[in-house]
Amino acid sequence: MDNQQLQQAVEKRRTFAIISHPDAGKTTITEQMLLFGGVIRQAGTVKAKKSGNFATSDWMEIEKKRGISVTSSVMQFDFEGKRVNILDTPGHEDFSEDTYRTLMAVDAAVMVIDSAKGIEPQTKKLFKVVKKRGIPIFTFMNKLDRDGREPLDLIAELEELLDIEGVAMNWPIGMGKGLQGLYNRRQQRVELYRPADPDQRFLPLDPDSGDLIGDQPLKEESVFQQALADVELLDEAGNQFDLAKVQQGQQTPVYFGSALTNFGVETFLKSFLSMAPAPSEHLLQDGSELSATDEDFSGFVFKIQANMNPAHRDRIAFVRICSGEFTKGMNVTLARTGKVLRLNNATEFMSDEREQVSSAVAGDIVGLYDTGNFQIGDSIFGGKRTIEFEKLPQFTPELFMEVRAKNVMKQKSFHKGMQQLVQEGAVQLYKTYTTDEYILGAVGQLQFEVFQYRMLHEYNSEVTMKPIGSRIARWIDSEQLDQKMSSNRNLLVKDLAGQPLFLFENRFAENWFRDKYPDVKLTAKL
Repeated sequence: MDNQQLQQAVEKRRTFAIISHPDAGKTTITEQMLLFGGVIRQAGTVKAKKSGNFATSDWMEIEKKRGISVTSSVMQFDFEGKRVNILDTPGHEDFSEDTYRTLMAVDAAVMVIDSAKGIEPQTKKLFKVVKKRGIPIFTFMNKLDRDGREPLDLIAELEELLDIEGVAMNWPIGMGKGLQGLYNRRQQRVELYRPADPDQRFLPLDPDSGDLIGDQPLKEESVFQQALADVELLDEAGNQFDLAKVQQGQQTPVYFGSALTNFGVETFLKSFLSMAPAPSEHLLQDGSELSATDEDFSGFVFKIQANMNPAHRDRIAFVRICSGEFTKGMNVTLARTGKVLRLNNATEFMSDEREQVSSAVAGDIVGLYDTGNFQIGDSIFGGKRTIEFEKLPQFTPELFMEVRAKNVMKQKSFHKGMQQLVQEGAVQLYKTYTTDEYILGAVGQLQFEVFQYRMLHEYNSEVTMKPIGSRIARWIDSEQLDQKMSSNRNLLVKDLAGQPLFLFENRFAENWFRDKYPDVKLTAKL
């Protein structure tokens, strides 16, 4: 496509991640958006174990069994002239590293908050990452069909805990069993909750009297009047909507609704797509920025996933396209190695459904079939100039386990599983320095459980795991290393690159080591 066509295609893209604390309804709202996109006929729920209607974005077997999301999913659909790329991230804090990397691949974020619980710890952590990137944040106050906290308190909490201006775009008329509808402040109309006549779901207000125009009066007029009084207070003393502030990540538009009953979600989606930015620039390693409409193709790998299709035992590298046009069969250069690769097989995603992609532009997420060429954070480019994007965040593990194959006759599948699952980045692999025994490191306990489950069910390899507890990982220059420095309190291991590091039992053990070897430099990350 020519430059004008490229610009028009990029302008249609909206790429965003959905973040939340576990069980706030993040996956459910994703399902409802997919309904509006026409890509599914019935929304699933992550807790639908009895009915079997599992969430479309939760494709991994363990997610269906446990009712949680433990890996980022990518979904794509068209809606009202926009090409929408949704990245549904794991809410569980043990998998926050996957979420952090995913947030580097989006242009906006949707923050889902349980209106009964308010801002919870994991939401606060993820919000800080989004805020640091300066990307727009849109807030959906969920579960309005249940009794929750006062809406004014929820708005105030945004400013107190997250240091961002909150602007209510709609306002609840009642809550829980008394929920009657939502008042849209910008359009000055009411969206009725479960109206008798679906065609009269939206009722305008008379500009003179302030009364509803329509045949379906609200059940309790006093609740409606209270909502109007709250809105009047917001008009006088609340923050005023400012699109420039929103796009700079300084202000968040707030919408109320119920994802489970699909109330308020369509209004939210339409408003979000009208305000969220199209792909723009991406930061390069040298500090410069690359435009999304630059003609040279480029992108980076933010996620690697093995066994999305158990029948084929495949491995997919998720690439965020940052500039130019991807075309099937094109040659690209892998910046880390300088190797030229031909991209014959690339897919677009609708969760576990895939379609071969022949063309894609900045903002799109494509999956590349990988035979071991890619690593998380890799940059690829199609032109003659080298393009390398900023490094993705990495976390130093805090919990460690010794891992062995239970059946010594199945060493081949054991080693294959270890290699492929570690490359996904959720767990880190180390080896004891002299005996090469495997040690896994992770941020949280759930990562070990998922790893053990997937080794058994995806690689037919039962593993035994022996905890060695919480440790502090510190790398050491190999030239300064003396193996006599190692002890039970500071275990000497090596990472996948062969670099030595100590796993200190606690802070006291680390300080003791520093005092004994003052000239030895220890670092938290390579």
